[in-house]
Amino acid sequence: MRTISTEISIDAAPEEVWAVLADFPRYCTWNPFIREAAGEAVPGERLTLTMYPESGKPTVFRPTVLVATPGTELRWTGHFLVRGLFDGEHYLRLSEGPNRTTRLEHGERFRGLLVPFLGKLLDGTARNFTAMNGALRARVESARATS
Repeated sequence: MRTISTEISIDAAPEEVWAVLADFPRYCTWNPFIREAAGEAVPGERLTLTMYPESGKPTVFRPTVLVATPGTELRWTGHFLVRGLFDGEHYLRLSEGPNRTTRLEHGERFRGLLVPFLGKLLDGTARNFTAMNGALRARVESARATS
């Protein structure tokens, strides 16, 4: 198993951050990593996500939403080909910080037979998450500034 975890502070309330995270059709307007997203943030729902890694080809995944608690957590799980080969549990956790800011913890737990052989790919994943975090902060904070 390998876990990748990133964090960022966003100058907005968790509910404001959630509104952007759960609006999958608009990912194409701000998200540099998951540029195409469809589905609903509802447990049991299947999403269609097209991820554009910093290097490599776009990849379409169809994960299942595990947790969708507004203002708190969005988590999904997906598998490459068959369970046990390369599985990922992706999470975005929101917690309220001082002065109505949000601490976003964004990461993924990888399991499966291929994990030990995908070191470079997984290192790039951390950079992709960091880029997504920064774009999310910019999107939320700019929307907040204009309202």
